[in-house]
Amino acid sequence: MTSFAVLIEGPVLQGQSFVSALRFMRQALESNHVIDSVFLYRDAVAAASPLIDLPSDEPNLSTKLQQFCRAHHIPLLFCITAAEKRGICSDDVQPADGYIAAGLAEFAMRLAQSDKLVQF
Repeated sequence: MTSFAVLIEGPVLQGQSFVSALRFMRQALESNHVIDSVFLYRDAVAAASPLIDLPSDEPNLSTKLQQFCRAHHIPLLFCITAAEKRGICSDDVQPADGYIAAGLAEFAMRLAQSDKLVQF
């Protein structure tokens, strides 16, 4: 059994980062591995925004990630500095439900508890 930390950097509304990360995490858990934490960095922090409003025919990957992490008791962290730089979080805007603000130092401490890091 291997424990993984997952780092997502790609944007939530474009590309494959979130889809690939979710697929990897599902397969890892099905193979009896452990996901210690998920950390959103760079453009991926947009997933923590409560202001995402998608047409009904588009998948809401932010919500899917949040629901997956909640169902499996996986901490879902986002870089507060990257979020503030992108206007995702401020004193007036709080993160979406299930997303936890953290710094790189906290991510590094959690990373030390994992066997491997997987980056998307």
